[in-house]
Amino acid sequence: MKLLPQEKKSIGQAPTASVEAYNYYLRGRDFLYRHSKRYYELARRMFTKALELDPNYGRAYAGIAVCDGFLFMFNYQVDLSVERILEMADKALALESDLGVAHTARGVALSAARRFEEANIEFDKGVELDPNSFEVHFLSARPTFMQGKIERAVEFLERAAEINPADYKPPALSIHMYRSLGRESDCKAAARKTVELAERELVSNPEDPRPALAGALALLELGEKDRAKDWTTRAQAIENEDPITLYNIACVYSHLGQPEPAFDLLERVIGNKRPMWKDWIQNDSDLDGIRNHPRYQRLLEQIG
Repeated sequence: MKLLPQEKKSIGQAPTASVEAYNYYLRGRDFLYRHSKRYYELARRMFTKALELDPNYGRAYAGIAVCDGFLFMFNYQVDLSVERILEMADKALALESDLGVAHTARGVALSAARRFEEANIEFDKGVELDPNSFEVHFLSARPTFMQGKIERAVEFLERAAEINPADYKPPALSIHMYRSLGRESDCKAAARKTVELAERELVSNPEDPRPALAGALALLELGEKDRAKDWTTRAQAIENEDPITLYNIACVYSHLGQPEPAFDLLERVIGNKRPMWKDWIQNDSDLDGIRNHPRYQRLLEQIG
């Protein structure tokens, strides 16, 4: 783990008397950002362990709310309820009402409940309370994009990238958003930065398919198809079941002009019929290459 400067400064003020609980929290947060079922579940275990050591650790409750919110949204765990997710976020706020990430966690929970206006209030409150938090900005971006609020989602990601310029994920997520907004020079710059940072991440975490897929989509934006195919093959060798991984591979096929394998994967992904997948598919410019195909409308109808 590498702490950000503001985190180093705040270690002495960490809102837990248990250094071990704080360590579990940091490990959970690291897993959380990797955005797959396996890592959400690992993150949740770390946050739960932190709470075992300190039952009054508000940030750990916020972490569980975020994990469960995304697990629910992408239908990784069908037994989750939005009421339970909101309860976790409310516990975090009860313990630390001025904690930016607790408001962000509640925004994620409200997004899972499709109470978007309330969610946006919480995201803005999180930023107001903690304008220098990578976590607050990065976690707010994805649910905001799913609402079609692309400019606001990009603002969150741009600020996240300013706070932690070594992380490949904010520029990677920004690429298709810049494309949708017609910001071509920003799109290319984000793609170049993604490739550079994803290569570094693959050295540190070779078992994670996410940087390989992020890099593949960035390489396609830069016109490097052969290299993008190699990175995609690497990601598939690591993980070929996780829905988010499959979705990103489908995006690669879309860019390559191969609609049939793209739709085959997308149909596997949305078999759970969670409406959040429809939100993402309709707003993601990585799928522009297949929107006119007859299977596209059928895919949306499958979700409902």
